[in-house]
Amino acid sequence: MAPPQQVNLISCEGIYKSYGERPLLANVSLGVARGERIGVVGRNGAGKSTLLRVLAGGTQPDSGRVTRGSDVVVGELDQVGEFETGQSVRDLVLGDREDYEWAGDSKTREILQALLGGYEEEQLGRVVGTLSGGERRRVHLAAQLIRDVDVLFLDEPTNHLDVEVIAWLARHLNARPKIAVVTVTHDRWFLDEVCDHMWEVVGGNVEEYEGGYSAFVLAKAERMRQEAVSESRRQNLMRKELAWLRRGPPARTTKPRFRIDAANELIAAEPPPRNSVELLEFASARLGKTVYELHDARVGFDQRTLIERTTWNIAPGARIGILGPNGAGKTTLLKTLLGETALLAGKRIQGVTVKPGVLSQHLSDLDESKTVIATVEEVANYIELGKGKQLSASQVCQRLGFDHDGQFTRVSELSGGERRRLELTRILMTEPNVLVLDEPTNDFDVETLAALEDLLDGFPGTLLIISHDRYFLERVCDTFIAVLGDGDLTDLPGGIEQYLELRKGVTSMSDSAKNTAEQTNSRPKDPGRDRELRKAIDKYERQLGKVDGEIAAVHADMAAISDDFTRMGELDAKLRELNVKREGIEEQWLEAATELAE
Repeated sequence: MAPPQQVNLISCEGIYKSYGERPLLANVSLGVARGERIGVVGRNGAGKSTLLRVLAGGTQPDSGRVTRGSDVVVGELDQVGEFETGQSVRDLVLGDREDYEWAGDSKTREILQALLGGYEEEQLGRVVGTLSGGERRRVHLAAQLIRDVDVLFLDEPTNHLDVEVIAWLARHLNARPKIAVVTVTHDRWFLDEVCDHMWEVVGGNVEEYEGGYSAFVLAKAERMRQEAVSESRRQNLMRKELAWLRRGPPARTTKPRFRIDAANELIAAEPPPRNSVELLEFASARLGKTVYELHDARVGFDQRTLIERTTWNIAPGARIGILGPNGAGKTTLLKTLLGETALLAGKRIQGVTVKPGVLSQHLSDLDESKTVIATVEEVANYIELGKGKQLSASQVCQRLGFDHDGQFTRVSELSGGERRRLELTRILMTEPNVLVLDEPTNDFDVETLAALEDLLDGFPGTLLIISHDRYFLERVCDTFIAVLGDGDLTDLPGGIEQYLELRKGVTSMSDSAKNTAEQTNSRPKDPGRDRELRKAIDKYERQLGKVDGEIAAVHADMAAISDDFTRMGELDAKLRELNVKREGIEEQWLEAATELAE
């Protein structure tokens, strides 16, 4: 028997909203009930954020009606984040609450610790306007979580958060079952962990589904089957996604709350998302027996050691996810493998047939006057998929979200996320046999992520990936390693769950756990000095996050004013300064971490 219908806290009827000629929302009617957890998905530009603003009351619809209970309290995290000039973090987050009021509240302290790194004057006394975009997002998120609200609207809440903090946010929301949550996010793990309903914004309409992201995939596949939708690229992608969700990674324990019998008929004979044996054979043929090897290697820079005396052999066809906190050395490790950063000691071997393709966090300079398809065809017109299969440049563009019109858009008109997709498309067109991806999923919507995963499923080579997108890592990678800042490379047979457990132990900083990690060369312990070093490490990690946010903001500015070449040159110079600044902070972090580990 179906549960009784809950009373809506917020309802909308016949909502219509447009910007220009194309309606984003057309005759939309839906509601949000107490305790509901709703994930909102759809293509970039489909109207997801507009829907949240209309429901939250920040934007008025062109027509239709939005109804809210008179005593309903609404919290909203938008993508702008307003603040007053000179306003401190304390004022924005805690308002006029006295210190003795919030300091005695364990929930408030937990939020401040998780999102701001603490609740001392060092964290709360900062001026919001001096913070990076990523830090401001965390401050605004903390301000909303601390409030006592009935409905919480969250627009991309996981942006600028790492795997650990995303996991904390999911636990925090699940521990507050009375609050209704409506969230726009491309983080599919978060959707699965938090949401019990899904809304898909498509073509001006909102399609409703029961369950989290996994259930959404199942339900949508079943809806497509019932509607006798013809076989298409999009449906094939969904079938593959559905097959993977049913098998799932070993760590996945949650089950979709949806009746899947009919949907399972779609995948009764569906093969695994990738044929590992076939890909391994193809990868070995392209790469030989050797890809990259490190022997008794010391990894770091400027004589600062990040990883001490490690031996690592990367096999042909390996699909490796690399995890670790900011500043621990993930990117430096990749640069060392690629030969861009020299070893401090030991030996590096690279296979003679290795042809790497690298997507870094920094975008390349492109000809602003050219179209997307012309920019891609500069690299190649076709790529080989093996067994006589090819994809044209246009087909690869389409898979990564550039439709026919998008392919003839000039580079100068692209957003930051679109430029990143273009960069990845160009890299794939070089037909590398080793693909190195550093945070590849930034600014991608759910459908584009699924298309990227589909392409990577058939990639006949070695994958090395750094990402905070847990779902993407579990979907694409077969093995995981961690760079924890303790001087070692840590194998993770238990995947991301094992990583989170290890990080929990590291951040607790218990003396016994620390002594276990320190195998040799221990120095006499000075508890006071250790506290200073840990505080310094926390500060440097926050500074790294701030610089990363500033770098992202510069990229966004470059995308917004790409036709102003004078300003573009100024931004490019600023970007170079920020990269130098980041390297300096990493050096300071490393010095403190090395002393703490001695």
